[in-house]
Parts: sequence; C-alpha cells; structure tokens
Amino acid sequence: MKFLHTMLRVKDLEESIKFYVDTMGFELVRKTEYPHGKFTLAFLSFKKEDDEPFLELTYNWGVKEYEQGNYFGHIAVGVENIHSICEEIRKKGGKITREPGPMKGSSSILAFVEDPDGYKIELLQRSL
Repeated sequence: MKFLHTMLRVKDLEESIKFYVDTMGFELVRKTEYPHGKFTLAFLSFKKEDDEPFLELTYNWGVKEYEQGNYFGHIAVGVENIHSICEEIRKKGGKITREPGPMKGSSSILAFVEDPDGYKIELLQRSL
C-alpha cells in the first residue's frame, strides 16, 4: 500500500490555491476540470516533481458552503524552523491559531494555521 493524497472540499478554489501556494509554500502540480461531474480538482505538493502524496483540493461547482463537523482533525506538515515559518505565514496574511510551543506531555514543538475554509494545518518542528 502507498499513501496517495488527502482531499479537502473548498468553497473558493482560486482562494484556496493562492493560500496553499503563496502562504504555505505548496506548488500547484495540476488542476483539472470535470464538466460532466461539475467539479474541479487541484493537486498540490511541496515539489512539482513529487509523484505523491498530494493535497487534493476539490471544488464542486456551485457549492458555497460545507459543514465540517467534528470528525476531521488536521493536516500535518514538517518544518525546520517553526518560529520563522509562523512569522512568514503571518506576514503573508495567514492565520496562526496556536503559536509555536511544546505539545502537552511531549517534547514536540508545534503550531497551527487555519486555511480559508477553516481547515487546520499542524506545523511540526523537524530536522528535514
């Protein structure tokens, strides 16, 4: 088995692509429209040459609202310098919902960012 992607439904595809590319540093790998199904898929990764896993953004044409519910947790991204990354995200207009700091009961250093649709992105300090 191989992990392929995580899919998020988004209300405004262009706004979401802009956030993940300009604020979070992803690259748009491909974007495909499916007129018969009335949806568009955008696949993003940190390097265009990556062949998986991806973050898949799904825009269902004409849908303006979704209920997230409480079943979804977050996306996790490893970063080398969590403090500078958070400052960079903040300068680009990103919303930091939890400042960098240790996780309770652990030595892991983490922070959280929120995307335009309210999805949480966990940043974890790592040696990459």
